[in-house]
Amino acid sequence: MAFAFLTNKKVVAVSAVGTIAGITMMIKEYMQGGKFTNPIMAEGKVVIITGANTGIGKETALDLAKRKAHVYMACRDMEKCEQARTEIVLESKNKYIYCRQCDLASFDSIRKFVDNFQQERDRLDILINNAGVMRCPRMLTKDGIEMQLGINHMAHFLLTNLLINTLKASAPSRIVVVSSLAHVRGEIDITDLNSEKNYERGKAYNQSKLANVLFTRELAKKLQGSGVTVNALHPGVVDTELMRHMGLFNSFFSGLIVKPLMWPFFKTPRAGAQTSLYVALDPDLEKISGEYFSDCSAKEVAEAAKNDNVARWLWAVSEKWTGLDQKPPNLRFHIDMDTLEIKILDEKGEDLFEKAYKDIDKDFGVQEAEK
Repeated sequence: MAFAFLTNKKVVAVSAVGTIAGITMMIKEYMQGGKFTNPIMAEGKVVIITGANTGIGKETALDLAKRKAHVYMACRDMEKCEQARTEIVLESKNKYIYCRQCDLASFDSIRKFVDNFQQERDRLDILINNAGVMRCPRMLTKDGIEMQLGINHMAHFLLTNLLINTLKASAPSRIVVVSSLAHVRGEIDITDLNSEKNYERGKAYNQSKLANVLFTRELAKKLQGSGVTVNALHPGVVDTELMRHMGLFNSFFSGLIVKPLMWPFFKTPRAGAQTSLYVALDPDLEKISGEYFSDCSAKEVAEAAKNDNVARWLWAVSEKWTGLDQKPPNLRFHIDMDTLEIKILDEKGEDLFEKAYKDIDKDFGVQEAEK
C-alpha cells in the first residue's frame, strides 16, 4: 500500500514537525529583506555610529570594521561599549575601533563628545545616527525633553549640526539617519511637541520617527552643493533591545507563546543593518540626498513627511531647544602696526580687554567700598 507509512503516527508527527520547521525557516529567510552585497571596502574612512554597542548599531560597526573603516562607537554605557569593541576587533582583525562616551540624553555630553572627536580627527566620512528608544514610560532627558523625541531626534539633530563642518571638509561624505516605518503614523504636535499635556508611548515614538524624516529632508536642502548627502531609512522590524519597554515582549506569557510565534517575522540585527550599510556605502548613492530607503531600495515617505512648512518649524524649534540658535558674538581682531598692540573688538567696536579691565576695576571698587 503506497501510503502505508501514514498509519504510523510517529512518522506522521515527525514529518509534520519537519514540514512546519521548514516553512518557518523559509518565512524567516524571506522576512530578512534586502541585503547589501557590494564588497566595496571602506579602508581609512572615519565613521561615527551612535548606539553601536548592541543590535543594529553593533552589526553595522562590525561590517564596517571588516571593510577596514576607522569606527568610532558613540555610546552611553562604556562597559558595554568596550565589550562590543573587543568582540568587533577580534572578529574583524581591525584595531581602529574606538569607544567614546556620548550620552544622547545630555546635550553637554554630546558637545563634549564632538569636542574630543574633533581634537582627534580632522575628517569624518560617514555619520550614522543609529541609536534610539522606543515606547518607553514618560521620562525626560537631562535637558528636560521627552525621552523619545530627545534621543531619537533632538540629540542627533545637535550631533549632526556640530559635526557638519567636519563632514563638509571631508566631502564627499554621508549622513545616515535610522528612522522607521512608524513615521507613517506620526504627527508633529506643534501644540504639545514635548508631550507635556498628554503622553502616549506609541504616539511619541511615531512623532520622533517622523521628525527623523523631516530633519533628513530639510537638511538635504541646506547641504545642496556641499558634497555631503543625508538619507533616512527603515531597518525593518528587528529583534533588538529596542523592544525592551514593550510589555507584550517582556512578560512570561510572551516568552512562552508570543515570541516563538513572532520569531519568523523578525529580522536579525545583521539583517536590520543591511540598509544602513547600503545607504552609507553604495557608490550609486554618492549624489543621492533627502531620500528614504528600506530593504536596500528607495521608498516613498508618508505625506506628513513632505510638509516643508512643518519641517522648517521643527528645524527652528530644534535649533532653539538644542541651543544652536545662540550664535557666538561677531568678534574681529585689530593690530596696531606701530605698537604691535593686539585688540579684540566686539560688534560695537569696543575693546574686549579694556572692557574686561573696567569691569574688574568696577567690581574691585565696589568690594573696597563695602569694606
